[in-house]
Amino acid sequence: MTLILLPGLAGNEAMWRDQLAALADFRPRVSDAHMRHDTLPEMAAALLARHPGELVLCGASMGGMVAMEAARQAPARVRGLALLGTSARPEDDAMRAVREKAIALFAQGRAREVIEPNVAMAFHPDRATDTELAARYLDFVLEAGAAQLIRQNRAVMDRPDARVHLPALRCPVLVMCGEDDQLTPAELSREIAALAPGAQLAMVPRCGHMLTMEQPDAVNRELRRWLKTVLA
Repeated sequence: MTLILLPGLAGNEAMWRDQLAALADFRPRVSDAHMRHDTLPEMAAALLARHPGELVLCGASMGGMVAMEAARQAPARVRGLALLGTSARPEDDAMRAVREKAIALFAQGRAREVIEPNVAMAFHPDRATDTELAARYLDFVLEAGAAQLIRQNRAVMDRPDARVHLPALRCPVLVMCGEDDQLTPAELSREIAALAPGAQLAMVPRCGHMLTMEQPDAVNRELRRWLKTVLA
């Protein structure tokens, strides 16, 4: 089985830096399907095509959405799902309007103007003064560029309702969320855990949305514990 890490919107290997080190014995690979395709179903199909055989998918935020779609497309091949700080719901009208405004500014070359003031929302208030953490996050989001920010936001806006398919999952599922996640509140993770048969729910205290970066030790301990049971 192959362990694939799926980044969130505009993310790359940087958001998995601490997991790549801590999980090195599991030989994880980081997917870039979200950078190469326009919709979540296309991203999931490309991921499945690029990585043959049985997979364990660990997706954060938008990466979790892609992971759930891959499990819908190829349930026999996905042998485990770890879903971090994500949502199974389709986009609501309020968030769609927020994204449309952001997309208009991205198209004008004003990505920093949109992203920089909102960096604090990605983390727990305790980390508001952690300039190194904020810079790491801002760097990879802006590095993605306007075209990717537009494409990936549209993919998230048009995402399918994964709640329909979660009850059919037969693989082990780990759902993890920061207790103080402002972008995908904990209720969304609890909903996923309630719908996926036998899912394990792990809430990370004093943690916001970017849990892989903000509380890497807690995340790594939970992932290692879970992976040992899945890959045994």
